[in-house]
Amino acid sequence: MKKLGILFLAICIVATSAAAFATPKTIKLAHLNPQQPFEVATASMAAVFKSMVEAESNGALKVDLFPAGQLGSERETMEQVKLGVVQSYIASAGGMAAFYPLYSIVDIPFAVPNYDVAWKVYDGPFGKHLASEIESKAGFRVLGYGEAGGFFQLSNSKRPIKTVADMKGLKMRTMTLPSHQNLMKAYGAAATPVAWAEVYTALQTGVVDGQHNPIPILLTGKLFEVQKYLTITNHLYSSYCWVMNKDFYAGLSEKEKAIVDSAARTAIVAGRGLNRIIESSEKGLPALAEAGMEINTPTPEALEEFRKLGRESAMAFIRETYKDEGVALAQMYLDAIEAAMKEEK
Repeated sequence: MKKLGILFLAICIVATSAAAFATPKTIKLAHLNPQQPFEVATASMAAVFKSMVEAESNGALKVDLFPAGQLGSERETMEQVKLGVVQSYIASAGGMAAFYPLYSIVDIPFAVPNYDVAWKVYDGPFGKHLASEIESKAGFRVLGYGEAGGFFQLSNSKRPIKTVADMKGLKMRTMTLPSHQNLMKAYGAAATPVAWAEVYTALQTGVVDGQHNPIPILLTGKLFEVQKYLTITNHLYSSYCWVMNKDFYAGLSEKEKAIVDSAARTAIVAGRGLNRIIESSEKGLPALAEAGMEINTPTPEALEEFRKLGRESAMAFIRETYKDEGVALAQMYLDAIEAAMKEEK
């Protein structure tokens, strides 16, 4: 009996040791931006996710980061996620819309009034429904919705934009998002899709005159070096769609899934927090002004014209492009926004 006890103990030790030295499951996580977690939201998301997943799984899960488009363009990287070569990617709205076109319906100008409402919509039933649709129709598991810098503003190198009329004739860079291109056309500008990696050079060389992005993105891309005028419009709220290979996620244990889900939620909060710090501190507008940008805010009357034209054009575009399915999803989105606004009262 004593020998059997010793043998049993030895087997347990070997099994424990084998488990301790088992090869960890590796999550290759990619994103478009530099890995600067104190300056860039996707970088802070990636850093927090890596730290939490590795610590809470006791090394059973390993996260390797591939920032700054190291693995290729958005489309190329997302194709790698679908194939399982890469396990996870933090996709821009344009990147997601290339695989799930209806993602464009969230680009209804001036629909989201503030950050609290935005987060309630994306973290609530609407966000869960959208994730379910993406998984069933595009084949990606959605871990959540990061924040693409916050609200979009307009910038250009030609003149101050104070009214819609000032947009006429400007060559404005957009993502490869038909909804964004439609919006610029509605404002009288020439919409020009340019990949993010080429935006700085396109602005510098005059291929395009301007662009629209949140303030943290202007800072990340150093666009203030090639843009003179900034107009605060808050015309769009855009999100990152954080995806994972569906089969890889399904192959995780229940405990590992819980770790991944919890880490992603926390990382998304960290990214949103970083954006707010940048926007509300000297690192935001004051830094852009110091860099030489001329900043203005249109009058309420001018903003109403931007809102009216943008909203009418967006809804017509959704009806014409995505038919009944798009109209239904857009209405669900607007209803979710209205419900979130009522919670504030």
